[in-house]
Amino acid sequence: MAEDNRAFTAASFNAYLTQEKKLVGVRCRACGTLSPQPRPMCHACHGRDMEWHEFSGMARLSTFTCISIVPVSMSKKGYGRDNPYCTGIVTLEEGPRLSARIIGVDARNPQDIKTGMELVLDLAEVDPDNPTPAFRPK
Repeated sequence: MAEDNRAFTAASFNAYLTQEKKLVGVRCRACGTLSPQPRPMCHACHGRDMEWHEFSGMARLSTFTCISIVPVSMSKKGYGRDNPYCTGIVTLEEGPRLSARIIGVDARNPQDIKTGMELVLDLAEVDPDNPTPAFRPK
């Protein structure tokens, strides 16, 4: 990414996600380690020479769960016992893993959702009040 002097904070991460529709994390300039979390220090070498890194948006589903007992924020969106939603851990094409919503799958039939399936980032419906990356089957 071009030089960006934004602080490595959740607020910056959320601004990329909601306003610029980009999934970014950080890359350590010293050792090259990537992290989807906006951290000012490398978790591998403890260096502080970090830069923003835009991820490709390609991923694979590592694990998932379908949720029918939902928090209030998801209840307001129509999810609940009769309309569960899916969330999971995705492994980004670049290697790091992160928690994300899995959309475009039938959470009422979790037997049809397969770990290892190819996913693509979909930020069309990111909630600015509760920004969360979302992926859908490719």
